[in-house]
Amino acid sequence: MSKKLLFKLLTGLYVMVLLFTSCSYKLSLTGASIPADLKTVDVQFFENNAQLVVPTLSQNFTEALKARIRNTTDIKIVRGDADAVFSGAITGYSIAPISIEATTGGQRPIAGASRLTITVAVKYVKYIYKDGKRTSDPDKILSFDETFTRFANYSGDIASQEQGLIADINKQLTEDIFNRAFANW
Repeated sequence: MSKKLLFKLLTGLYVMVLLFTSCSYKLSLTGASIPADLKTVDVQFFENNAQLVVPTLSQNFTEALKARIRNTTDIKIVRGDADAVFSGAITGYSIAPISIEATTGGQRPIAGASRLTITVAVKYVKYIYKDGKRTSDPDKILSFDETFTRFANYSGDIASQEQGLIADINKQLTEDIFNRAFANW
């Protein structure tokens, strides 16, 4: 191999290393594109404002969102001043029949299967830094304010299945919120 060719290869390799190490986004195996300046996030408590209230739903949802971030990124979860903030409320919790079973003897029809639906309103704010200071210009702040809804179908009595259904729905909701914030879908 000639010295010229070796020099060109090494120079090309050096340039590629410089380009890849200066990228402003970190890529992860989760499909997320997390800005390099996003080191901390504040996940505020999601209060349950739904008409039907399950006492543990707020705590379970808030912790599920924190766990989703903690388990798939290296972002630190803090209270107070952070690079980004998740806030919001649980706005819907409903149970509705999705199929009806026929009965005999003049009895009222009963639900053959039902659907548990949870709706969460989420506000995400990602602050931009300029010269090491957080900007207060609203046009320079990345954010969204959206509602996310997921459901799970079940048959039989809700009491014995409710906590498992809530955990499944929370997993779906936190996945949607995570993807919206970090994967830009």
